[in-house]
Amino acid sequence: MEENLKKKKRNKRKPKILSFAHLTWLGLGLLLPFALFSCNQPSSESTNRAADGKPDVVATSTIIEDLTERVGGEEIQLKGILKPGTDPHVYEPVPQDSQALEKANLILYNGYNLEPGLIKLMNASGGKARKVAVGEVVKSLQLDKGKGEVVPDPHVWGDADNAIQMVNAIRDALIEVSPEDKEKFTQNAELLTAELKQLDSWITQQIKTIPENKRKLITTHDAFQYYGRGYGIPVAGTLIGISTEEQPSAQTVRKLVESVKVAGVSAIFAETTINPALITTVAQESGIKLAPRQLYSDSIGADGSDADSYINMMVANTRTIVEALGGRYTPFEVSGRGKK
Repeated sequence: MEENLKKKKRNKRKPKILSFAHLTWLGLGLLLPFALFSCNQPSSESTNRAADGKPDVVATSTIIEDLTERVGGEEIQLKGILKPGTDPHVYEPVPQDSQALEKANLILYNGYNLEPGLIKLMNASGGKARKVAVGEVVKSLQLDKGKGEVVPDPHVWGDADNAIQMVNAIRDALIEVSPEDKEKFTQNAELLTAELKQLDSWITQQIKTIPENKRKLITTHDAFQYYGRGYGIPVAGTLIGISTEEQPSAQTVRKLVESVKVAGVSAIFAETTINPALITTVAQESGIKLAPRQLYSDSIGADGSDADSYINMMVANTRTIVEALGGRYTPFEVSGRGKK
């Protein structure tokens, strides 16, 4: 009896030995909460990227957005701020713009004060995005605003050769924020550059079909100096200067009417982002027709229009100018892609 009691006490003190299976489940139970916690904590890299790992890129103007989309392709998450038809000179930012700028890894803007409201907001935002003034890679023309004030002309894209420089700047900026996609960005930029070279040559040939004494541009605002100098069709007069913020006086309208008569042009041009009322008045008082199609100056056209990309915009403008001034328009054809 006493011996049996001693055995029971020894058995009671004997520690329980856990099997390998028990140990495995115990370990998983301790590690699982830690693992879940770790997975829910974003790394410093992921906090600067979109949910799919692509860099967030913001483009201010529709022109820069279009070029960036061609270069970046599916490797970036692209957000454009200005919508087709919006005038960047007078655009007033909204709260969503501030949110997009603060979230961005890269901000691509024109510069030369094309989009003053957005530039001011961009510089005041608390984000840490790299900021690149794509238009400022081009040496600007200097325009006299009067009273000795000279300012850079921001409408650099008017010459397709300048657009090639912009594409190179976009490519380099994208490579910096996403170096693993360098090869793709480079390939896309090369393809776009080849098309822009064809476009540049085509525009030159189209303008040459206009009778030499008719190769003059009179437009609503001074947005076509680069186009005029690049393709041999100088700007003979404008209703307002480089910024659409300017308000032309009655005297300015009268002066332009006289300029139109002296220039001997066969047509003058309205623009899609500006109210055509005053330039229509100039046409009526000068006895010169207003071109039936408007020019795209500071923005590409809406989706599905004849100017829904940078290249299409340049083609549409060239067609409008050539047909209105007595030239012979031939559709633009990109090698391997067909006519535009």
